[in-house]
Amino acid sequence: MSQPHRFPTIDDRLFLQSVSRALDVIEAYAASPRPMSLGEIAEAAGINKSAAQRIGQTLLSRGYLEQTDTGRLKLGRLFLDRSFDYLRSNELIERATPILTDLRKAAEERIDLSLFDAVNDNLSIVYATRLQSKRETFYATLSGRRQPSFATSGGRACLALLSDEEVEDILERSVMVRLTPRTEVDRAAVRETIEEARRDGYCLAVEQALLGEIAVAAAIRDREGRPVGAIHIAGSLSEWTEPDFRRRFAPMAMEAAGALSG
Repeated sequence: MSQPHRFPTIDDRLFLQSVSRALDVIEAYAASPRPMSLGEIAEAAGINKSAAQRIGQTLLSRGYLEQTDTGRLKLGRLFLDRSFDYLRSNELIERATPILTDLRKAAEERIDLSLFDAVNDNLSIVYATRLQSKRETFYATLSGRRQPSFATSGGRACLALLSDEEVEDILERSVMVRLTPRTEVDRAAVRETIEEARRDGYCLAVEQALLGEIAVAAAIRDREGRPVGAIHIAGSLSEWTEPDFRRRFAPMAMEAAGALSG
């Protein structure tokens, strides 16, 4: 289940329903990334089949959808162009790249840069850069993956920089579902981990987002001290004990995050 979105409020007179419906069609593929028929698109996007056909053909003509041999529509490769445009336009990602590369060489484990999604009211983080280790699950290697803030080491590290009132508001609006059997969904227990991250300057998470994974993260601050993202170092429980992983990698994560802060 995805986290609810709460984007900025705008003047209703400036809202274009046709554009919104086209985005609904694109976002329908988040729940079902496989090729879909027009009927399936209409149902997933909450529109009628006629609208799905018009929007589908428009997106097809612009390259944002592609047609399979069976006539179904799938996401187009043009989305990779827009991902590239975003990644090269983000100043933090540009500054972080050499630091992440050096960190990957030193740690020899997976290194992630996540962005704290203030546009989405801080309910989630989005992985912007992921430098793989020697063993990975497919989805765990993909940039653009979104995870709830409450369940990730980076999200909790970012939450630790916010006030108690802000944390409480975010947790109240979060969909507290387990990503793994070990994901902590009790709000009081999550608050304890956030308080621990405030004290330590980093957050350690064990199998919270991925089974078999241990991860440590430190938050990146802007000039006002607000969280904008986090540096993650992730390893395997088959190779690391919690104390050894914490001792080895927490200082690395904090140093990298500090170098990118301010």
